[in-house]
Amino acid sequence: MDPPPPQNFALPVDSEHKATAFRLFSTAKPHMRAFHLSWVSFFACFVSTFAAPPLIPIIRDDLNLTATDIGNAGIASVSGAVFARVAMGSACDLFGPRLASASLILLTAPAVFCMSLGSSPASFLVLRFFIGFSLATFVSTQYWMSSMFSPNVVGTANGMAGGWGNLGGGATQLIMPFVFAIIRDLGAIKFTAWRIAFFVPALFQTLSAFAVVLFGQDMPDGNFEELEKEGDKPKDEFSKVLYHGVTNYRGWILALTYGYCFGVELTIDNIIAEYFYDRFDLNLHTAGMIAASFGLANLFSRPMGGMISDAVGKRFGMRGRLWTLWAVQTIGGALCVILGRVGSLGASIVVMIGFSIFCQAACGLTFGVVPFVSRRSLGLISGMTGGGGNVGAVLTQLIFFKGSRYSKETGITLMGIMIICCSLPIALIYFPQWGSMFCGPSSAGKGWTEEDYYLSEWSSKEQESGFHQASAKFADNSRRERGRRMVTSAASSPDALSHPPVQV
Repeated sequence: MDPPPPQNFALPVDSEHKATAFRLFSTAKPHMRAFHLSWVSFFACFVSTFAAPPLIPIIRDDLNLTATDIGNAGIASVSGAVFARVAMGSACDLFGPRLASASLILLTAPAVFCMSLGSSPASFLVLRFFIGFSLATFVSTQYWMSSMFSPNVVGTANGMAGGWGNLGGGATQLIMPFVFAIIRDLGAIKFTAWRIAFFVPALFQTLSAFAVVLFGQDMPDGNFEELEKEGDKPKDEFSKVLYHGVTNYRGWILALTYGYCFGVELTIDNIIAEYFYDRFDLNLHTAGMIAASFGLANLFSRPMGGMISDAVGKRFGMRGRLWTLWAVQTIGGALCVILGRVGSLGASIVVMIGFSIFCQAACGLTFGVVPFVSRRSLGLISGMTGGGGNVGAVLTQLIFFKGSRYSKETGITLMGIMIICCSLPIALIYFPQWGSMFCGPSSAGKGWTEEDYYLSEWSSKEQESGFHQASAKFADNSRRERGRRMVTSAASSPDALSHPPVQV
């Protein structure tokens, strides 16, 4: 069965039928509809996962939580998603982002409803642990965008979807105190009002899952199951997807660096409201408003990171993407150090907002690189990187914010130093066809091309069976990562000669 022609799509597409344009206010199927479904469902999961922190001053009095209990629950909320994100990546590779995402959202929604039944520190910790699994939908979001959008706009799509989803971490700082206040004002006592308030994020999360299943589509040409039945997409083997993912060292470096941009963001989401509430003696609503400004910066900061990645990629290629990622993340680390040192409320707010912009932009820049690490194991690489974010959050909270070993301001300063140090390995990422921060690509006479790199994930037998065709098309479309000056002289691969040339 022949694939549908490009003119059947509302957006211009490349040889893989991935959109080469990003139109934010469009809901055209399948590209932009997938974008809106992905960020809304991820947003719902973020709201649920971080619904508790803005109400901690009330919950801790009701459940008799100690500082250690609160710290442990914060760690639990992000630790569950470590392995869930890796598993989600493999699930996307094998079953598609639509079913993988909706299944996890529905599996974790009951835990959000059950928050209203929590009666002890132990139950509070366990429920936050299981709710945190829903953050693995970030992986399906990034996989979905990488499957729908061409290399020239994939950073923008990933940054926008991830950023607007992460926006839930800031929005919940406003939503939950507001919902709590309404319920309390209607006559409920405060220890009942916070419990009823959790029904709002639980219902929102459930509805988003049904929307993904009913209105979403895995790939530009259809869903995984349909494409496999029609023979348009070979059914891959888990062992080979796993092998090509875990043996690609670039994925591990990105997992480390992502642990100290997104991982830091998760940490801040857990501690920042309580930090302002206690340190500056603010009321719950004011502390929540200030804390919300950190997460709400995702409205533009993470998308900006993705757009910057695409812009520098167009001009300077992959080397430009890597340099920009390192620079932005390092500046974010420096601002984090300063945040822990300033002592006035006004200065703390200003520095926190600057820190949030650079921290979240680094997240968007990271996923401007991730789609190019592996074509065959894209989901697993996305899962490894996303899981690294959660590992960073767990380690940071364990080391700096568990118990009373460090004050929160000292912990924030030390966290900034960790960000700077963990950004350095970006210099070690090397693509033989494009180069690295300090080294150019392999010499033209004996170097690798994009086709050499992506087709190396397929055996000769698999290539004879045509399983590599999607990778060949992606290789052709990714030639722009050489940079503007080199891409015009790049020749298409034999497998891709029948596809339209890349326009820069």
